[in-house]
Amino acid sequence: MRDFLPEDVRRREFVIGVVKGVYERYGFEPLETPAAENLETLMGKYGEEGNQLIFKILKRGEHEASGEADLALRYDLTVPLARVIAHHQAKLPRLFKRYQIQPVWRADRPARGRFREFFQCDVDSLGSTSPVVEAELCAAVSDALSELGFADFTIRLNHRQLLTSILTGSGIPEPLHGTALVAIDKLDKIGPDGVKAEMESRGIAAKVSACLLELFAKGQNATPGSLSIALDEPGRAALENLTAIWTLMMETSAAKRMRLDMSLARGLSYYTGAIMEITVPDLAGSLGGGGRYDNLVGMFLGQTVPACGFSLGLERILVVMGERGMFPASVKNTPADVMTAVFDPKDAPHALRLAATLRGAGLRVITYPEPDKIGKQIKYADARGIPFVAILGGDEIGNGTVTIKDLANQTQTTYDQAAAGAAILEGLKHRG
Repeated sequence: MRDFLPEDVRRREFVIGVVKGVYERYGFEPLETPAAENLETLMGKYGEEGNQLIFKILKRGEHEASGEADLALRYDLTVPLARVIAHHQAKLPRLFKRYQIQPVWRADRPARGRFREFFQCDVDSLGSTSPVVEAELCAAVSDALSELGFADFTIRLNHRQLLTSILTGSGIPEPLHGTALVAIDKLDKIGPDGVKAEMESRGIAAKVSACLLELFAKGQNATPGSLSIALDEPGRAALENLTAIWTLMMETSAAKRMRLDMSLARGLSYYTGAIMEITVPDLAGSLGGGGRYDNLVGMFLGQTVPACGFSLGLERILVVMGERGMFPASVKNTPADVMTAVFDPKDAPHALRLAATLRGAGLRVITYPEPDKIGKQIKYADARGIPFVAILGGDEIGNGTVTIKDLANQTQTTYDQAAAGAAILEGLKHRG
């Protein structure tokens, strides 16, 4: 868990603004949920490893001594969404599209781009089983990343039921499917040899895991429609669904980003259909992922509600953008566009009046609060990256003017105070 200094916050707000804008263009509506959920709401929804990463909250007050937990910090935004749908079903439309950008917490081991408190940028569509849903979700996240400046990401696509059918056909008994999925989900992190070793430690024969990994390798450059593998009936239905999704995606902005990956597992146990994950070449792990989870809302509501969603990991996006220098100049790294400077304490009212005028022109303004020497004031502005200093001496105050010093060009010009704002804005525009 981290502190965020001003530059960090500005970058986060920029990314969130872009993502939010794209989601709203696709018709998704905002939703927020509390940081804490009932422990029973979260437990059992994330699989074997997920349960161990939930931050539990001990009972409070007279029950504190029991050492028991009844609440937990939310692990993701999807399970809280399912609870909201069940609780507020009568107030929500049958076809409901929502986005949610809030922090989640996991008792994980910190690493590059992985933290115990982090933001997720979720987008979900509920009420329809149509493959149009998956196609539109992938298009939305593709547009968001493209607008942020990413050009080398891949959206990997698979189907949970297809993977189950492949596991069955490979000779892995059903009781071991869950443990096999946990190992397969780490393929991009620990490689084929690491997966083989983990599967063997989980009771799966080395020969079986080797055949499975060979099948995955053969399907790397295939499309769903070109696959020719022996499948049971549920597997064939899953492949048909994948083919329909793929065909629709070819009509969206995500078309060139798609890649079939039969090894993609997604660790969360609530997925029931198509699953997706976004990767970039220089990041171990993903920038985001999601999938269809038609049974999750039913756990709270008692009836099936089709649902599919995608989550972008804000922290990992920020890490990659920072390392690649992707933030535009419009993401300000300075607290102000201009600083007002005065020589005498009695002139402070004039400085505040000028600052208000400049803010009215659309500028960010700092008023230097102390009557220091002008050189010291200019040095402060330069150190903070403030490009202009507005100097108010006795002559300027008497004439209703202000001297604007351009710190980058080391020039200064005197303007009527009413015209100074427009002059500074013009100077900022030329700086790009």
